[in-house]
Amino acid sequence: MINVVIFGAPGSGKGTQSNFMKEHYKLVHISTGDVLRDHIARKTELGEVAKSFIDKGQLIPDELMISILGDVIDSHKDKAQNGFIFDGFPRTIAQAQALEGLLADRDMKLNCVVGLDVPDEVLIERLVNRGKESGRSDDNLETIKDRIAVYYKVTSPLKDYYCERNLFHSVKGWGDIDKITASVWAVIDNSL
Repeated sequence: MINVVIFGAPGSGKGTQSNFMKEHYKLVHISTGDVLRDHIARKTELGEVAKSFIDKGQLIPDELMISILGDVIDSHKDKAQNGFIFDGFPRTIAQAQALEGLLADRDMKLNCVVGLDVPDEVLIERLVNRGKESGRSDDNLETIKDRIAVYYKVTSPLKDYYCERNLFHSVKGWGDIDKITASVWAVIDNSL
């Protein structure tokens, strides 16, 4: 079983690379962003709470995300014979510790963390273009800058956390997409 966290700033290509990993390794892709957007679209109570944070470029509170993730893991456990890709989670050290606990409770462990390293100007360009194409409310210039600032302040300390556990592997996340994918797969293959 392979359990991978894909890590990077908004617009770093986590979703794209997760889709490639999902197909190649036959993993279940858990995108917390997709889960939250689904709740928002269905106007659930969780969706309304999540939307209030997302629209401001803020992170969802830890205990709410942890609860959601546990439910998603359990609902996909039968389909996840080969493991999971965690995309957009964890975003804080508390969430990383909670993920370790969630996995341990299910006799699983995290194999590696793939960090997609992309310059800010590339992130901004990608997100602005994605916003034009998708109409996502959080892909406007003001919110993008807020999301990147929150990433550096809150999420980037996870790199040190995972480096200390010998799980973090940085990959150049811009340029030729096939080279990026090959680098991601090499990290995963070496973590097995």
